[in-house]
Amino acid sequence: MIMEKDYKTMLDRAYNQLPEQTSFIDRFSIPKANIQIAGRKTVITNFKEIADELRRDPEHLLKFLTGEMATLANLDGSRALFQGKFSSETIKNLLEIYTNKYIICPVCHRPDTQLVREKRLWFLLCEACGAKSSIGAS
Repeated sequence: MIMEKDYKTMLDRAYNQLPEQTSFIDRFSIPKANIQIAGRKTVITNFKEIADELRRDPEHLLKFLTGEMATLANLDGSRALFQGKFSSETIKNLLEIYTNKYIICPVCHRPDTQLVREKRLWFLLCEACGAKSSIGAS
């Protein structure tokens, strides 16, 4: 009984010494694409940096974007060139959709995931909580 009271006292003292949490800063944010329109092409000049920040293969991200935009594209160094004119808002929305589908864990909502292929199926494996969620064709 004495040990239980000492533990409770120490726990209360520890909680009282904790600082108040004043704000919550999310460590993950969707990268902003630098867009340039060149004639009939849209160029994302920081495409490689976006893929690196999302921790995904640039080819996978490019395949998703070309499918969603129904256009052709190719990688040119760290840039991606898309056939057609697309607004920065369109690209921003598509990056958000990609992030929600292929980056954020549906269980714990953290970005610490990786894509894993097992046979013909793709899974999102969360390094934070250990969840393994199936995702659609990529």
